[in-house]
Amino acid sequence: MSDPVSDQALDTLFRKARTHNSWLDKPVSDELLHQLYDLMKWGPTSANCSPARILFLRTPEAKQRLKPALSPPNVEKTMKAPVTAIIAHDLKFYELLPQLFPHNPGAREWFAHSPELAEVTAFRNGSLQGAYFILAARSLGLDCGPMSGFDNAKIDEEFFSVSTPEEAAPSNRVKSNFLCNLGYGDPAKLFPRSPRLAFDEACKLL
Repeated sequence: MSDPVSDQALDTLFRKARTHNSWLDKPVSDELLHQLYDLMKWGPTSANCSPARILFLRTPEAKQRLKPALSPPNVEKTMKAPVTAIIAHDLKFYELLPQLFPHNPGAREWFAHSPELAEVTAFRNGSLQGAYFILAARSLGLDCGPMSGFDNAKIDEEFFSVSTPEEAAPSNRVKSNFLCNLGYGDPAKLFPRSPRLAFDEACKLL
C-alpha cells in the first residue's frame, strides 16, 4: 500500500500546475533531462513494452529543423522555450521485449506478426508515458507546455526517417505523438485558469 503524497506535491503535480507559453531566460541542464527520463521510465506500460522515444531539442539548430512543422501560433513560444521534447513511439518496440519482459520469451511474437496490434499498443502506451513525462518534469521543478498544432508527417520525416539498404524508400518506425516545451515558465504571463468538469459531469459510479 502506498502512502498519500503531501498537499504540496499534489499542488505541484496537479492543482497548481499550468500549461506555460512564455518562458524565463533560464537554461535547463542536460543532467536534469537525464533525471527526468530516469524518473518517468518507471511508470507502468503493458508488458513493460516502453515504446516512448523522446527527442530533446536544445539547440537553435535543432529548433530550426522543427520550425517548418509548427503551426503559426506555436512558433514563437517553441523557439523561446529552453527545450522542446518530441514525444514519439516506436512501432517496433517489441524487438526489445526479450530485454524488457524476459520472464515471457514469447511476448515478442504477440506483436511481431500483428502490425495493427503493435501500432495501437505503441500509441496507447507511448501516450501514457507522455503523461508520466509531464508529471516527472513537474516533480523536478520544470514547467511544461504540451501541445498539438504541428505537422506530424513533417516531424517524422525530418527527425525519424531512416534509410536502410534493404528498403527502397525511407521508413518511419518511430512516430511523433505530441510536443512538450520545457523550462521555467513566466508566471506573470499566465492567463486565468480554465474550468474543469465536475465529477458528476465526467464520471459515473456503477
